[in-house]
Amino acid sequence: MALFSSLTPVFIAIICILIGVILKKTNGEKEKRDTKSKPPSHPWVDEDLKDGTDHPLEEEEGDEEWQGLEENVAHVPFTAERYSEAEMIKRSQTFYELLNKRRSVRFLSDEPVPREVIDNVIRTAGTSPSGAHTEPWTFVVVQDPYLKRKIREIVEEEEEINYKKRMGDRWVNDLKRLRTNWIKEYLDTAPYLILIFKQVYGRLPNGKKKTHYYNEISVSIACGILLAALQNAGLYTVTSTPLNCGPQLRELLQRPANEKLLLLLPVGYPKKEATVPALTRKPLEDIMVVM
Repeated sequence: MALFSSLTPVFIAIICILIGVILKKTNGEKEKRDTKSKPPSHPWVDEDLKDGTDHPLEEEEGDEEWQGLEENVAHVPFTAERYSEAEMIKRSQTFYELLNKRRSVRFLSDEPVPREVIDNVIRTAGTSPSGAHTEPWTFVVVQDPYLKRKIREIVEEEEEINYKKRMGDRWVNDLKRLRTNWIKEYLDTAPYLILIFKQVYGRLPNGKKKTHYYNEISVSIACGILLAALQNAGLYTVTSTPLNCGPQLRELLQRPANEKLLLLLPVGYPKKEATVPALTRKPLEDIMVVM
């Protein structure tokens, strides 16, 4: 009995240690689960750049309501251009050589550009395919000097914060070799700024919301076609996604709440003294897989 009494504190201590280990392990597993369930933090993410396709609209839309397109769209014969194999190879090679000259140019001249050219390249972008043919894009063309100046002020203010706080050291260091920063002189000098907005939803004739399927993918394809059209016309730009500027620019340009800024393109001719980084592109074997 005396031996048992002397060992009791030891047993109690061992039991306490075991309980502590079990609780610590349980809490650790819970923290791991919580960590896995939480998405990684990206303070630089722009809410406007998130694709809302997978998020259902408000109940006001109606689950099975027809979305305003004609119920019986007429189908007409399709006439296609058909080239010989030699002509196909020649045309594809020529087009590649044209697009391979495309570069992001940050030194743009204020030399005027014919307005008709801008109209035509945006018409071309408007030929892009879109989810259920909803055409969820708005191209805002800015040529007014006052608006261009206000856009530059908004972008540079936010971009300075992005570079210094939001983007992180890795991103900023990756951009150093391109010699880019938050100063965007081209927003003043380029004769045109084209701001491409994605319409995250539309409106039915009765005022209710209309789903725009794959709105971000659709508008992104249109942006690619626009870049090709600009290159074909002999105009240059730099693709700009001004993080966290969307709401201010939307208000400045009086765009509705369903439009989110996706891309900003300054458009014009390069300055005579313009330079670009000496970059190379990946060879075909690095970007294509033939199965």
